[in-house]
Amino acid sequence: MTLGQIAGLIAALAAVVLVALCAVPLLKLGGVLDEVRRTVRDVDESTVPILEELKGTVVITNGEISKLDQVIEDIHTISEHGTVVTGQAAELAQTFTQTVGTPMVKAAAFGEGVRRTIRRPRRRNHPSQVETEAAPAEVSHGASAAEDLDDEN
Repeated sequence: MTLGQIAGLIAALAAVVLVALCAVPLLKLGGVLDEVRRTVRDVDESTVPILEELKGTVVITNGEISKLDQVIEDIHTISEHGTVVTGQAAELAQTFTQTVGTPMVKAAAFGEGVRRTIRRPRRRNHPSQVETEAAPAEVSHGASAAEDLDDEN
């Protein structure tokens, strides 16, 4: 064996050792990739049922939301009708007050006036003490009022 052949043999052995040393991390990396693949498969298998259940929940929720929308529309319609009824009741009350209330108040006032007239004591022909103590200005007004009555006749 020549020196060149020995150097080639050493270089070949060094290359084999280098490949062996590089193969160990590559084998470990392959194991890690296998674990990642199994984990992804497990996540996929557990995620699909969860997503199917979530899809069912979303469908049910959308159905309930559409029912809720209908209820809200009904409440809005009822509110509008309540507003109309309230307005009509106010108009009815105003009409009732104008047609019945005012005449009733006038009739009650008339009745009160009649009642007071009936209960009022009759006037005497002689002047009362209050009338005799009246101020002279009031008497002059009374005299001028009497003169006015004479002038009209």
